[in-house]
This record gives sequence, structure tokens and C-alpha cells, in this order.
Amino acid sequence: MDFGVVLQTNPPSSRVVQLSQLAEVHGFSTAWTFDSHLLWQEPYVIHSQILAETKRMKVGPFVTNPATRDWTVTASTFATLNEMYGNRTICGIGRGDSAVRVTNGKPVTMRELRESIHVIRELGNSREVEYKGSKIRFPWSVGSELEVWVAAYGPMALKLTGEVGDGFILQLADVDIAKWMIRTVREAAEAAGRDPDSITFCVAAPFYVGDDWEHMREQCRWFGGMVGNHVADIVTKYGTDGDVPKALTDYIAGRTGYDYNTHGKADNDHVDFVPDEIVDRFCLLGTAEDHIAKLEELKAIGVDHFAGYLQHDNKEETLRVYGETVIPALSDLVLAKE
Repeated sequence: MDFGVVLQTNPPSSRVVQLSQLAEVHGFSTAWTFDSHLLWQEPYVIHSQILAETKRMKVGPFVTNPATRDWTVTASTFATLNEMYGNRTICGIGRGDSAVRVTNGKPVTMRELRESIHVIRELGNSREVEYKGSKIRFPWSVGSELEVWVAAYGPMALKLTGEVGDGFILQLADVDIAKWMIRTVREAAEAAGRDPDSITFCVAAPFYVGDDWEHMREQCRWFGGMVGNHVADIVTKYGTDGDVPKALTDYIAGRTGYDYNTHGKADNDHVDFVPDEIVDRFCLLGTAEDHIAKLEELKAIGVDHFAGYLQHDNKEETLRVYGETVIPALSDLVLAKE
């Protein structure tokens, strides 16, 4: 299993760079960042500095969207970073949440998402693409490599991911829900004539190493509120009796609203509707052994990459324990002599 860390681009930006460096030291392969230009600092500027001050770390948005950013500009950013730092970027993309909702916008349609993935990936891989009636490419880009991973929850988005995504991003770590969603994506890939094993399956969730369960839950309860935004959209479209697991839809019954001013923050003051059970199921909490056990379950159902949200008060210690204990336990054993 591969590991990434998800960071908010809060000032000072040097702190985001510092945490990325520390994560690399402890064996994490990817520094992901939120992409919401009003709530936080511009991520791509910080990505450049992360790449400059790390050796192997990849960077990418978690996740960008096709609504607030022109597709060709997004692709150009990745291709430029790849030319500068040697193909160390990755694109996480979805229909749009905080970046579009704060400006009273709407998530893009599935068709727009599909088209944007194609345009960004082709240009980001130094290839020609048809865009708005013209064939275009970056004449200065040679040998750029870019994967596009799709964030999805609902049936239509999962189907699209299986059909066109290089990777699938699931933003919750509930094993039962992850199993259903991974199976759905794999089945869509097979139906489209793709090899499901060519898709990277990523689960993302807050991760907190400690033994004070009440404190850990309060530090990570925000995540259930964030996921609830997407679940509410699914319930609106499909109701509560469709294919989506009940474990995902039932908990939002008490949801009354959402304030994006505290989006993704431990001190989120309007997520009381998220019960302890959901926090425990959606996140990775507890001792190193607790984390290893849950990650082993996720690995067994096909998860290739775990991306841990680091929005809490125990950042350095969590990274240290992962580097010294958790990541080695999930890595393949290599012997010097047999």
C-alpha cells in the first residue's frame, strides 16, 4: 500500500511545505492539498515549492474541479510542473464542492466532468486534444506524464470513474462502503472494456494516532460533515432506497446545514449530527495497531493508496508513528538473503 498526506493550504505556506518534507522523510509518497481558492491559499503555487524542497514527493489537488478553473490552464500547470520537477504531479478531480459552492455555483454535470478529464489528461501527457472545435496541444511540452484520479460517491460518478479514471478517490475509510464502491468502479471498468487492475484505488480519511478516543473523535468529527455534503446530493438525486449503502445515507437525517467558513476544520461548530459511530467508521483513529488492522482490511478489498487528512492537533506525532510503525507494517517484506 502507498501513502499520501492531505494538507490544507493555510498560511503560513511554509508550514505546508514543512509538513510535506516531514511526510516524505517518514515514507509518504504524495502531498495532496485542498483546492478552494477563497477558503485557502492557491495550492499550485505551494505545490511548486513542495516539489522544490522534496526529492521524490508527488503533489496534486485533493481535489480540483472543472468549474472554477479552465481545463487548459489546469493542464498547463501540471505540464509545467512536470517539466520543472520531473513528472511528479497527479491530478485529483471531482464535480466541485467548496470552491464552487462558496461562490454560489453548482457542481458540473457528469458530461462536463468526463470531457474535462479527457482534455486535462491528454494535454497533461503532451498529447493533442480536440477542445471547443479546435485541435490543440502544448508545443513546449514533451514527455509530460499525468494521471487523473476521480473523486466519486454516487452511482453515476462511480460508473464514470470506472470508465475513464486512472484512479478512484473515496473520501471515507468505512470498509463496507469502500468494498461496495470499489466493486462498482471495477464492474464499470470491465463493462467499458478496461482492465480494472489498471485503476488505482485510493481511500482518504482523517488519521490520528492516540488513545484518547473522545478527543480524537472531536478533532475528526468535521469529516463526517464534509462527507455529508456529498451524501446529501446523492440522497436528493436517488433517495434513500437506492443502491447507495444505508450506512452512508442514514446519518445525515439530522443534518440542518453547512458553513463553509469552517470547512475541513477540527473546530467545525455545526457537525453535532455526526455520531461517534460514523467518526470511527469513516476515520482511522487509535493506536498504531488499530491503524494497521484497519488498513489491512482496506488493503484486502483492493485499496492501493491511503491518503490521510492531517487537520488536527497531533500532526508530527501521527506522521512519526506512521513512518516508524504503520507504513513498514503495510509494506512488502524484502529480504537481503533467502
